[in-house]
Amino acid sequence: MEAVNGAGFGARRNEDIALDLLKFVAGTTGVGRTAAGSTGFSGASVPKPEEHVNELLELYSRCLQAVEGKGAGK
Repeated sequence: MEAVNGAGFGARRNEDIALDLLKFVAGTTGVGRTAAGSTGFSGASVPKPEEHVNELLELYSRCLQAVEGKGAGK
């Protein structure tokens, strides 16, 4: 029987942790959501899908840096 590498059991990659953090932050703050339509005048323009993608990618990058300990203050 081959020896099993115990490092993989229970250990999570930084990318997985950053993705979970992204989901939490985006769900809590509404980053990447489309604006809800409303009746009447709306001063804000509706962001394009590409802008949503860019926001989420930037947020993921920041989450990954935070998980890896490479935050802005370091």
